[in-house]
Amino acid sequence: MPLKIVLIPVTPFEQNCSLLICDVTKKAAVIDPGGDLEIIRKQIEILNVTVEKILVTHGHVDHCSAAKELALTLSVDIIGPHIDDQFWIDLLPEQAKKFGFEHEGQSFIPQRWLVDGDQVWVGDECFDVIHCPGHTPGHVVFVDKKTRVAVVGDVLFSGSIGRTDFPRGNHDDLIKSIKEKLFPLGDDIAFIPGHGPMSTFGQERISNPFLIN
Repeated sequence: MPLKIVLIPVTPFEQNCSLLICDVTKKAAVIDPGGDLEIIRKQIEILNVTVEKILVTHGHVDHCSAAKELALTLSVDIIGPHIDDQFWIDLLPEQAKKFGFEHEGQSFIPQRWLVDGDQVWVGDECFDVIHCPGHTPGHVVFVDKKTRVAVVGDVLFSGSIGRTDFPRGNHDDLIKSIKEKLFPLGDDIAFIPGHGPMSTFGQERISNPFLIN
């Protein structure tokens, strides 16, 4: 398979930080480095890959608290999320202190905000960017249509969906994002959620209790 995926659970929230590796070029991207940088760095070292960028699905502390520090350490850019999550990123120092991440919680301005229809490359692998508001207003999803893999952050989980009771969360927007933007991409797409095990769009379409009514 041209795309290798390594899940790195981090923070007390067991957030799925993901290392996406192009098997041809050995170039990689880190998605959602929420914390525990020593664990992330160790995996990069063990796998002997070249990280060329950091991708962020949304601005919650457990997904990007360590993004700035890791970017500075690796001398790479932060890409994403959508600009509508800037207010969450601005709150990172406060949120990091609240949840005990204070040594890693630094706000940042990404080198590139993402919008629906953008593309990002990891080595030779191309990921389409899909803006999926609901959990947060600026949440984005990354989809590699060639390998049929998506990184969905906290939009969708195995058997569940993202919370919408945070500031500027919206349940109707979340359901619309899942049903109108993600599911039409195909039942066969396997997805990496922000927490918990992987699943497929097809499995969730037919069995997820939040989506089958």
